Amino acid sequence: MQQRKIIINIGRQIGSGGRVIAKMLAEEFGATFYDKELLNLAAKESGFCEKFFEQNDERKGFFRSLFHTHIPLLGDNNFYTNDFSQESLYRFQCEAILKAADAGSCVFVGRTADYVLRDRKDIINIFITANIDERIARVAERHQFDTDKARKYILDGENQRASYYNYYTGKRWGSSESYDLCINSSLLGIEETGHEIASIIKKRFDIQSER
Repeated sequence: MQQRKIIINIGRQIGSGGRVIAKMLAEEFGATFYDKELLNLAAKESGFCEKFFEQNDERKGFFRSLFHTHIPLLGDNNFYTNDFSQESLYRFQCEAILKAADAGSCVFVGRTADYVLRDRKDIINIFITANIDERIARVAERHQFDTDKARKYILDGENQRASYYNYYTGKRWGSSESYDLCINSSLLGIEETGHEIASIIKKRFDIQSER
């Protein structure tokens, strides 16, 4: 399908199927998919070890202290000598998002990509929810948790995710005014929700499908 360059940003509740839908959309529109892949890209662009991006992924909790000495965070012979904080990692991640968006059509999952790319005209920002019982069931199956542990995993993870998003964007994670489209995947199921979102995106960007 011949199509224009577009950027799709997906926010999601844990267990909502948001990541699965994001991958469906990337395939549908021939876009590059970025979830954890973005951490690797940010690490390569910055020279920082990828594990530091992983450890602070979508978490606002700042390091207990800042480092003021040479530390072996970088590859090869390179060292970072300035104050090192989560803001440093966030800045590098933002730069990676901007570079990826300039390179071609992308689907970004989380990581405030909607805010980082807020001045672009070729974006659509989507938030995917689902009923809590379905989310608990998916998380329990995925991680082999019991119901209570799955619920706690969701609540803790979403508190971290919201704190991170709210802090860096000044907006409210999951609040409808922060997105162009909010949709509950429990209504139609994950696959059909993906199809409906794709249809809306085609209308939004006036994309003619050959299918």
